[in-house]
Amino acid sequence: RIKQMSSTDINSTKKDVSRRMEGAITVLHQEFGGLRTGRASASLLEPLMVSAYGSELPMNQVATISVPEPRMLTLQVWDKSMVKAVEKAIMESGLGLNPGSDGQLVRVPIPALTEERRVELSKIAGKYSEDARIAVRNVRRHAMDELKRSEKDGEISEDEHHDYAKEIQDITDDFIKKIDDTLAHKEQEIMQV
Repeated sequence: RIKQMSSTDINSTKKDVSRRMEGAITVLHQEFGGLRTGRASASLLEPLMVSAYGSELPMNQVATISVPEPRMLTLQVWDKSMVKAVEKAIMESGLGLNPGSDGQLVRVPIPALTEERRVELSKIAGKYSEDARIAVRNVRRHAMDELKRSEKDGEISEDEHHDYAKEIQDITDDFIKKIDDTLAHKEQEIMQV
């Protein structure tokens, strides 16, 4: 006897699709957090790894990151012996930042972005967004393949396949729009002087 695909199956498929697409958005936000704009943001330094105690630790596990002013980050390093390692991690990050320390407090001034650097950052943001769109489309393609297989195996009718495919496409369109909106916001942030 042929098993029919139930509405709970399609609902769990839609939940799974949404969850996986949400993952692409989460990764995009993390990547955007590491892109430097003209404003100071703690998320700029959080992904940096510090050589500490014989291993690599995320910055926020060796210091408290604060934003006292729009163009300044400060790090309160918990262990005095880690100050140099924190400074080194920031200097080698490729972010173009020059930290200076005063005891256990590391100050990181955020220089203004040049027009050239803004354009470059916008291109990088565009590439991150395209990667997220590709990830979302891959999730869609996988779900569509499942629907095709379900119709071929007689679990769903041609009409159900058509309806479910439309629902998956609608979810995909929503996520692509979220990515485009996130990119537009990031580009605006990058271009803001």
